Amino acid sequence: MHRLMTSSVALVFGVLLATGLSTTSAAAQSAQDLVKQAVAAQGGADALKALKTISIKGEAKFWEPGQAFKPGGEPRFLGDATYTATGDFANHTVRIDWDRDQKYPDPAIKMKYSEVMTQKMGYVTDEKGSQAMSGIRLAAQTREMVRGSPTLMLYAMEHPDAVSAMPAQKLGNQSLPAIGLKVGQYNFTVLFDKKTRLPAAVRTRDDDNIAGDSNYDLVFSDWRPVGGVQMPQTKSGRLNGVEVAHFTEKDVSVNAPMLANATTTPDSVKNAKGPAADAPYQWVIRRLYLTRFLDSDDVIHPAGGGLKLVELAPNVQHVQGGTANNLIVAMKDHLVIFDAPYGEKQSRWVIDAAKAKYPGKPIRYLVLTHHHMDHTGGMRAYVAEGATIVVPAGSKDVFAKAARAQHTVAPDAQQKAGNKAAKIVEVKDTMALKDDTAEIKLMNIPNPHVDGMIIGHVVGPNIVYVTDLVSPRGTIGRSPATVAVGDALRKAGISGATIAGGHGTTTKQADITQALAAN
Repeated sequence: MHRLMTSSVALVFGVLLATGLSTTSAAAQSAQDLVKQAVAAQGGADALKALKTISIKGEAKFWEPGQAFKPGGEPRFLGDATYTATGDFANHTVRIDWDRDQKYPDPAIKMKYSEVMTQKMGYVTDEKGSQAMSGIRLAAQTREMVRGSPTLMLYAMEHPDAVSAMPAQKLGNQSLPAIGLKVGQYNFTVLFDKKTRLPAAVRTRDDDNIAGDSNYDLVFSDWRPVGGVQMPQTKSGRLNGVEVAHFTEKDVSVNAPMLANATTTPDSVKNAKGPAADAPYQWVIRRLYLTRFLDSDDVIHPAGGGLKLVELAPNVQHVQGGTANNLIVAMKDHLVIFDAPYGEKQSRWVIDAAKAKYPGKPIRYLVLTHHHMDHTGGMRAYVAEGATIVVPAGSKDVFAKAARAQHTVAPDAQQKAGNKAAKIVEVKDTMALKDDTAEIKLMNIPNPHVDGMIIGHVVGPNIVYVTDLVSPRGTIGRSPATVAVGDALRKAGISGATIAGGHGTTTKQADITQALAAN
């Protein structure tokens, strides 16, 4: 599994696909005028057609709203990057060489690698060798390249059947003229600056596991002439108006000969598949920004793998095999489940597996350890099931909003159920879920990872469920996060426990005493 994953950013390369499926009508005439004005503002059709190759040296910054420290707070800064990108318009090939300085998640790391993409395949190369991209990654990266291409308006002018009329669109506090544009499987809305006639932004309508139906924009600014063509030197990726990526191009040149080794395909990836017909676009590109993307078309687990139930005790099942885990606890007449990783896909599997393992027991509680997107994106499936959602104090409003968000781009069970109001309970310090057969103690503990974190202690079998602060997957070193868990266990008088991770597998409390030791 290739771990060095990032974005191929919305750089300025040639449109890779070439099919338009919509029909031209009189109503689209004004849309055609907007396209022609944009082409002229960029330097004209002849100048755009003359582009053969392009080379860019730039800088990038990334943020993630779904990893904010406080629920609903400022997006978490993820890190910086520098990149050198080369594109061949004639051969529809892009190579990006990355130098990443990742600040979050901990620990901070530096990484170097390259991404190469063609119309038919993509691969990633680092010091360990080359690995083919998944189809969903290639689909998402291709879409982002098409979105940022300097020839996008030339494509629109040459394919009038791909252009459709659109009402004015809001961008910040502006109302801008717009068109619809279909390029292959991708549907864009292009917004135009009223004064310059240049594209102001290229928008897609995406599904976000937390926010639901969302506008994802690439916003252009700082236009400058390069080889006779006006190109934006600054690009901002914005999700519902919140910046998640910022690209600054420092050095741009065109029509230089491409280096032969820039696009030579290694034998190890020559049988790689093409882009997927569709993709969970927001999950892919933002996990790439986070450097935590599992490059698999199975999305939540490695290719060919799967989720599985691992019994930790007769009535306690640990869901393993994915990028993040759940814990299932069977009480006398109902079930309690911890966390809802990724989205509907994993939640559906867990719900079905839990009901099959413990027939006749409904899911009464879903305990969300904290508000981060990789552990809560599947919450809505449990709301649709009628479960009460248990969350850390201070996050109720965030989860209530997520429960009622519209998901028409990718309808889920909650959307189909009419986006019913969620039953949400907050844990300020501690809470007990118990009956005459089992007891679960919930503790909202201070920690450096997030404002509001629940760990759960299943008392009888002495199992502690911990997400992110301790992840049993190899050596567990001592850190402020592990010390926070140790402090909580000491305060609660818990010893000799099995620790089940929200990532990884399990470990024994006694085996990681140094990591849990007090300051």
